[in-house]
Amino acid sequence: MKIIKLLFLLAFIGSNFAVAPALGQNYTNFESGPVRPMALTNDGNRLLVTNIPDAHLEVFDLSAGYPVHECSIPVGLDPVAVDVHPQNGDAWVVNHLSDSVSIIDFEANPSATGCARIEVARTLLLGDEPRDIVFAGTNGRFAFVTTAHRGQNSLIDAEYTTPGIGRHDVWVFDTQQTPDTFAANRARVIQLFSDTPRALAVSPDGLTVYSAAFHSGNQTTVVTEPLVCNGGAAAGPCQIDGLNLPGGLPGPNTDVDGNPGPEVGLIVKWNTQTGAWEDELGRNWNEAIQMRLPDIDVFALDASGGSLASIQLVDDFRGVGTLLFNMATNPQSGNIYVANTEAFNEVRFEGSGARGTTVQGHLHENRITVIDPTDGSVTPWALNTHVDFTQIPADPALKSRSLATPLEMAVTADGATLYVAAFGSGKVGVYDTAELESGTFVPDENSQIAITGGGPGGLALDEARNQLYVFTRFDNGISVVDTVSETETFHIPMHTPESTSITDGRRFLYDANHSSNNGTQSCGSCHAFGDFDSLAWNLGNPDEHEELNLNPFQIGNPSPFSPLKGAMTTQSLRGMAGNGPLHWRGDKSCADEEPTNRTNGTGAFNVHCAFEKFNPAFVGLLGRSSQLTPTEMDQFATFAMGIIYPPNPEMSFNRAHSGIAAQGETLYFGRNTDGVGNCNTCHTADRSAGFFGTDGDSSQEGETQEFKIPHLRNMYQKTGMFNQPGDQVRGTGYLHDGSI
Repeated sequence: MKIIKLLFLLAFIGSNFAVAPALGQNYTNFESGPVRPMALTNDGNRLLVTNIPDAHLEVFDLSAGYPVHECSIPVGLDPVAVDVHPQNGDAWVVNHLSDSVSIIDFEANPSATGCARIEVARTLLLGDEPRDIVFAGTNGRFAFVTTAHRGQNSLIDAEYTTPGIGRHDVWVFDTQQTPDTFAANRARVIQLFSDTPRALAVSPDGLTVYSAAFHSGNQTTVVTEPLVCNGGAAAGPCQIDGLNLPGGLPGPNTDVDGNPGPEVGLIVKWNTQTGAWEDELGRNWNEAIQMRLPDIDVFALDASGGSLASIQLVDDFRGVGTLLFNMATNPQSGNIYVANTEAFNEVRFEGSGARGTTVQGHLHENRITVIDPTDGSVTPWALNTHVDFTQIPADPALKSRSLATPLEMAVTADGATLYVAAFGSGKVGVYDTAELESGTFVPDENSQIAITGGGPGGLALDEARNQLYVFTRFDNGISVVDTVSETETFHIPMHTPESTSITDGRRFLYDANHSSNNGTQSCGSCHAFGDFDSLAWNLGNPDEHEELNLNPFQIGNPSPFSPLKGAMTTQSLRGMAGNGPLHWRGDKSCADEEPTNRTNGTGAFNVHCAFEKFNPAFVGLLGRSSQLTPTEMDQFATFAMGIIYPPNPEMSFNRAHSGIAAQGETLYFGRNTDGVGNCNTCHTADRSAGFFGTDGDSSQEGETQEFKIPHLRNMYQKTGMFNQPGDQVRGTGYLHDGSI
């Protein structure tokens, strides 16, 4: 890896930036992930960059041979993607939080000069959380935007209670027509059979669009606890509710002190060859799991026709990966490259693995999957073949060659070289595409370009100037790379309203080089962009001890926390502040360190302190040699406490409930629903106090374990898992173990 810092250029460019980098204390951090944050204008003389935290599109002049800031165009909140129309040159900016697209006309005022010529011509309102945009069709006639299957502006119903439907929406606009703000008479919404999408790509001829699921899954799901035979490994087959079930939980079933663990759910994975849901022992659980997960990852849409109605789904590709981040196409062969990670959540336990299996240092593998659209072949290639994941702990020297969390890619015009932004490694990987497609590449730090600023998440390739522009999310900056010498030549920080607590703490979520010995794992491997991965994991540890549960309970008396906690879905890092103990069970709590007082935020309600108790996971889960220092963990906790949930995607603009929502509100706050009180008795909803379904208390509900009363704020993200015959799009649902 090579870095050249040309300080005189940095000083010059910095002096020409419209507003110097500024850090504020009142910024609200939604931690939106970059998707396509950079683009070159059609003439190649401008670089466009989405300033995610500052809600602007930054325009840089390239006529001097390097980026010089020209102007800032205000757009919607958290702009994560930009693309330029190939004919008229308008820039379409995708605003992830505003659920909109800003269309920027660079010649809106032709009589003016400089930035005065530019303005936002119109804003289109879309479905929830749009992420990517491309143009396709003859002369780029159609604009394609990915969104979730929900939202105030959606043209179709969210169908939250309908099983067996796609929740992957692609909005298509005919750019030869002038779209209305609400797009009702100018857009077509194509509904595809996967969960929420993220990335788009276009074939070299511009006539086929590829759309990928984000949380695509890996054909794993959970056998809910009541359908697992009691008795652990010693249990034989049993019959429950007329279902013939193959047995109990595989061992070990006791902790290091010999205490039996609770009866819990069991993660199973679909075996295509046997046509069965199987656990780690190869037992068939088909009678417990009625649904099927077809795992359709990437969809091909034919855009060659002359109308919105002519756009049709023509192909799909399966088995691409678990979390699909970005896509690119080879301009010569047409092959599709998909940057992704593959999860191994069917493997149980964290820790050393002394008495069982472990995912320590090997939760996800970082990959680029190659799809050949001509024959339909799907070939995943792991990027870190130099790592022997069976060696625990790993040799720290390995991380110098590792690449983690691959995001945006760029391919040279001759199709020979692929660049990939390794978000979790602070590098850009450089691959010979022939070696990549044949799997003959060897991880080598001499084929990796170190990037300052941290979190490279976007690329724009400028072959005319032999430069690669890299968007860095950690510091909200731009790095310029010389593609001949493969060195970073300088780095440009953009204006940011983020406080130092955000910029200093962000790296502890994503930086795999700092988080793990092998340089491939980070907290962000599962908590994608501070959220979750839609998977269940069994991260218990049979080599640990029980712990007392000192949290406050609304009902009942708590049992100790068993280290054999069973399958539990990944929880979001959003909205933790002020909501009491952490984890489904509340087992990350400081009730054992200081008196609990809700008003003062101490003990079980000291959430910052509770978060710091995740420090051992850097060793037991990620495979780091040691925990973070107290200062580092404090920085991480401060950053994490500041991540919040986006607004309710179904709330009307006037914040008034009507129809079925009004009926739900009446039920929630109205009649007694469970013998104790109404829904709000336990699932406290008090916006003024920051409670959205929980006030931090726990409750005894007759389960095999006690749980903290969960919040309800992200239920809309978990829709799509229905355990009934037929294909579904999600393997996990609403409950702690991923069952419905």
